[in-house]
Amino acid sequence: MSSDQTPSWLLAAKEALEDAPLGVHAEQHGRVEEIADGVATISGLPDVGLEEVLHFARGQLGFVQVLDEDRIGCVLLDTFDAGNAVEAGDAVHASGDVVQVPVGEVLLGRVVDPLGRPLDDLGPLESELHWPIERPAPSIIERELVTEPVQTGILAIDTLFALGRGQRELIVGDHATGKTTLAIDTLIAQRDNDMVCVYVAVGQKTSSVRRVIDALSAHGNFSRCIVMVAGSATAPGLQWIAPYAGMTMAEYFRDNGQHAVIVIDDLSKHAATHREIALLTRQSPGREAYPGDVFYLHARLLERAARLSSECGGGSLTALPIAETDSGNLSAYIPTNLISITDGQVVMDAALFHQGQKPAVDVGLSVSRVGGKTQAVALRKAAGTLRLDYAQFLELEVFTRFGGMPDGRVRDQLKRGERIRALLHQPQHMPLRLVDEVALLLALHAGHFDDLPVGFLPALVRELPAALDRDAASGVAELSADTHAPCSDATHDRLLTAVTSLMGRISEAEK
Repeated sequence: MSSDQTPSWLLAAKEALEDAPLGVHAEQHGRVEEIADGVATISGLPDVGLEEVLHFARGQLGFVQVLDEDRIGCVLLDTFDAGNAVEAGDAVHASGDVVQVPVGEVLLGRVVDPLGRPLDDLGPLESELHWPIERPAPSIIERELVTEPVQTGILAIDTLFALGRGQRELIVGDHATGKTTLAIDTLIAQRDNDMVCVYVAVGQKTSSVRRVIDALSAHGNFSRCIVMVAGSATAPGLQWIAPYAGMTMAEYFRDNGQHAVIVIDDLSKHAATHREIALLTRQSPGREAYPGDVFYLHARLLERAARLSSECGGGSLTALPIAETDSGNLSAYIPTNLISITDGQVVMDAALFHQGQKPAVDVGLSVSRVGGKTQAVALRKAAGTLRLDYAQFLELEVFTRFGGMPDGRVRDQLKRGERIRALLHQPQHMPLRLVDEVALLLALHAGHFDDLPVGFLPALVRELPAALDRDAASGVAELSADTHAPCSDATHDRLLTAVTSLMGRISEAEK
């Protein structure tokens, strides 16, 4: 029979036989000695490495967390029903690989777990690329200075604590003070630019994650977002790897010359998971029962956020980790560690939040260590002495509560400060454009708001974008085209004219 007449099945069988490895194949199998709370103690695998993936006889996966002389501490990556759970005596074998996750464009617009498995109803993920969750941070030579702004759309942030592409800015505050809302509004503000948004939920309630997905779908560009969920009901192992897996997915875009921003919500719960795993694997506890490597745990994670040099593609990865405090205690162990690792912090104040000031940003404790280097030129010039004026207003307001009639200069400062505070009050999911922020600040410093009732300002801010598009279209185009360009005199006048016209229409409507 000629080769042309040979059946295809026979040719395939011959090729498979030629590729089949021959000879002795040795395989090591271990044994589960103990199992409790998502952590297995294993014997019989002397050659495994740290963070290597292990396969259990019943299909479960785990990764090596602790290596002792004769035992291995393995963290399970899934929870299973009682009939399919890991038990003492089960066989285990090593894979030779570390934990890897799918990366690439196929993840955009999807909701996944920390292993890259889909949690939505959009079908399986078919990615040809898989990267390890632990990757080295870019070296000093591979990095570039942080000079490009990240427009958050939040006036209090963009004017007072400007963020840059490649920066690591911590969002810290008590429970239920608007930390997640601030981060999500930042992601929503990227809907019209080239940034990819990654949201990582660690130990969050399902209802909270659902609200985040709904907000991004309704107000943002969800097709440019990746949502990773490791909720409070998931296995501790999945919660532990979630920030690293999310960082790897975001790094794909950075390493391919694109720009990404990642929100990790939150690292306090991640640190608590790390402590839980460390205690179960009998690691030595340190301060507040955290293991000694808890600082390195987050340092090696956040150092991966960077702006790369042009020789390395020029991409950037901006990190917005979230941390929770107890009663505003910024000197607690985990917040202190994270503040020292990051390039600044946005502090959320519970008292301001309960007073109705949202976002409840404490301007006295918040700081950006990159700051003005990244701020848009037009915005930096328009902001002027805004932070100083607002800080003086807060001090004067305290003193005037003790009684006494302030003089004319102090009354003017108080009036200006009240309008600054009203402008910094911003509804959720309504980010401002750069031109909107510049117009508001120009009008503020020109004194146009001094005689305007404070109650009129929310309506003015709400209607301002449409008014600028209608009455100052050339100025909108100018500031949208180049963030490094200053605001020209002609644009300055057009923006002020548009604001004053809008003020007149609002005043007429209120009569």
